[in-house]
Amino acid sequence: MTIADLANQHCIPRKGPENALNATQVKALLAELPGWTVTADGKAMVKDFKFKDFHHTLGFINAVGFMANQEDHHPDLEAGYGHCQVLWSTHDVGGLSLNDFICAARVETLLAH
Repeated sequence: MTIADLANQHCIPRKGPENALNATQVKALLAELPGWTVTADGKAMVKDFKFKDFHHTLGFINAVGFMANQEDHHPDLEAGYGHCQVLWSTHDVGGLSLNDFICAARVETLLAH
């Protein structure tokens, strides 16, 4: 599955551990998302995005927030001057779900334009 394939999907409610991706699935999907890594506990994925100034960082945050609200799947964001760290996980499954990869792919497409 490519970034485009992921980004063209939409999030659906995923609850319960049966919707958590296994390590093999995570590894395969992560290979399509450059720069994204899995946290040490394996329950989230993260990437730090760099920008030339705070103004561009805030624009990125607003774009991610708009997309996240549309998908009803929200990341943890940590921002500072010239960077924003985005962390995706699905609390209702206790780890990573397909929704996290869909939204990470959508973030990547935001930056491609």
